[in-house]
Amino acid sequence: MFEKYRVFETTYAGRKLVVETGKTCELSNGSCWVRYGDTTVMANVTASAKPRDGIDFFPLSVDYEERMYSVGRIPGSFTKREGKPSEKAILTSRMVDRPIRPLFPKDMRNDVSVVMTVLSVDPDCSPEITGMIATSIAISISDIPWNGPIAGISVGLVDGEIVLNPTLEQRQKNDLNLTVAGSAEKIVMIEAGANEVDEKTMLNAILTGHEEIKKMVAFIADIQKQIGKEKFQFESQEIPHEMFDEVEALVGEKVKIALDTNDKNVRDARMKPITDEVHETLDEKYGETGPAKLDECLYKLQKKIVRNWLYNGKRVDGRGIDEIRPLAAEVGLVPRVHGSGLFTRGQTQVLTIATLGPVGDAQKLDGLDEETTKRYMHQYNFPSYSVGETKPSRGPGRREIGHGALAEKALVPVLPSVEEFPYAIRMVSEVLSSNGSTSQGSICGSTLALMDAGVPIKAPVAGISCGLITLPDSDDFMTMVDIQGLEDFFGDMDFKVGGTHKGITAIQVDIKVDGLTPAIIEQAFEKTRKARLYILDEIILKAIPAPREEVGEYAPKMLQTKVPVDKIRDVIGSGGKVIQKICAECDVKIDINEEGNVFVSGVSMENTRKAIQIVETIANDPEIGAIYKGKVVRLMNFGAFVEIAPGKDGLVHISQLDNHRVERVEDVVEIGDEIVVKVIEIDKQGRINLSRKEALADIAAKKKSQQD
Repeated sequence: MFEKYRVFETTYAGRKLVVETGKTCELSNGSCWVRYGDTTVMANVTASAKPRDGIDFFPLSVDYEERMYSVGRIPGSFTKREGKPSEKAILTSRMVDRPIRPLFPKDMRNDVSVVMTVLSVDPDCSPEITGMIATSIAISISDIPWNGPIAGISVGLVDGEIVLNPTLEQRQKNDLNLTVAGSAEKIVMIEAGANEVDEKTMLNAILTGHEEIKKMVAFIADIQKQIGKEKFQFESQEIPHEMFDEVEALVGEKVKIALDTNDKNVRDARMKPITDEVHETLDEKYGETGPAKLDECLYKLQKKIVRNWLYNGKRVDGRGIDEIRPLAAEVGLVPRVHGSGLFTRGQTQVLTIATLGPVGDAQKLDGLDEETTKRYMHQYNFPSYSVGETKPSRGPGRREIGHGALAEKALVPVLPSVEEFPYAIRMVSEVLSSNGSTSQGSICGSTLALMDAGVPIKAPVAGISCGLITLPDSDDFMTMVDIQGLEDFFGDMDFKVGGTHKGITAIQVDIKVDGLTPAIIEQAFEKTRKARLYILDEIILKAIPAPREEVGEYAPKMLQTKVPVDKIRDVIGSGGKVIQKICAECDVKIDINEEGNVFVSGVSMENTRKAIQIVETIANDPEIGAIYKGKVVRLMNFGAFVEIAPGKDGLVHISQLDNHRVERVEDVVEIGDEIVVKVIEIDKQGRINLSRKEALADIAAKKKSQQD
């Protein structure tokens, strides 16, 4: 029945990898199952028979589909089925899209769809890397034109040693989370999060990963040779050379003048009459498809001019090749929020707002890996007004989610631990103006906002990008730092690096060519390092030299303590009654985890301390000599019973109520009064005897001592 069924096996980073084809999904253009350990991913690729009309780009869609059955769980949603993709799935889709997209023919307009379905997950074998390999195999053996194959690998740094495709145990003590994709000759994608790893170590990790990638690429190429289909012929949408030449002759010099400015608004205004002139002169000559193709000619003309300028050392805004645009940084712009920072680089401007909350506000995750909560959340908004457009807001797209994740990755390594700073942290980066590298602007703005909010980060972080121009059929190249929008659109690379003085914390590389050489990567690292240090020293640290010593007035005040695990139940109480009572009385929020860590947050530090004291009193037996603030709950002829914590009360004998003789208990206290008491005795039955008289005397003595 399965005459075309084939199995191919190899070893990848020391573990067995199996590819199966020909058994399922016979109607897709290319399909395979890849098993890496017990991780199984099915990849399918399909293409439309005809090009899509009226577009000037290659319509590729890449989807990474998480299935909760792959980890033996039922989805936590109300419908109990997978809904929209998680952020992790979206980021994986983008990570696979970036290395495969540049290798498709640039003049093809047929829709191509890639779908990776995660069928099972082995925690030691990354489904993301498995999905990238499966995608490369599916496209390679399909009849869809593509200049692959590629492969991907995860690289870690464990105890100072480079590790390929680290296991779950190794990832727990990993200082580098690097994903590299490459072809047989070049690097085609880099994405990384790191604990301040230096550039030399990072480059070594990238090149080490590429050496293993080359073996996988050869394995995939052999599969393609054995069972690959003949690639289909497509209808090229290349612009006719004579049309381009005519447009260049008509307006080439005018376009050069229009582009020669550092102001995006001026440039757009200059280009409008040029565009109108081209259409008025040539639309009729080229018929129904003419307008769209003429627009593409204008785009390619601008690209040709800018690339020639850059390669010869000229930038559209007149800067030097390694010169950063004018910079500015401010903090504390917005009242009442917990922290704010505004970072401006040329016409790129990002405002980031920091919000601190109790640990219980951490985001809950319903995904395939071991991460179930996220204490630090970074979100990025890119409204249409930031680029002078009028599109309605439709919520975050894949690009916004990707940029937020990149900024998050850059800042996580410098955050204090939850023990040092018991808060959940949400950052929101609002792009106010965009002319290139807003993701790196959001890293800088977020550093400012964190420091303004009083978050004791280990070191400030800055981000910067590096561009690239290459020549066809040549090894020659040039790079430039701090690329603006036009240089990003028309260049070959957006090499984004975030980091501290000490080293790199995040990398994301987008390329439009067939790959990068080690020389290009090394030069990009050096240029971004110098620019990053300049931004840190001359801009960020001059705006705010260190994190504020305390959180702001409107931020919740947070304290923490630890109780024995066997006392957690006592603190919570039956049906949550005890903890709810503490929260109501002290106007606080309390979170307790399974290890007995207790986090208390409140607007008032006094009430927060009071709640902590109550929790500690419940969890620990009162000590003789300790002073508590308690509530009178019952009056007797011989004294008053005072509750020093929910479920724990003691007797203040009438003789201990005051420093003079008391005839009636009611003359000193009433039910509901809050009084200070001192523990003077705990008898064999655990009964607590208290003294208001001694507590007042001790407090008075302490005050006198402080005055003296």
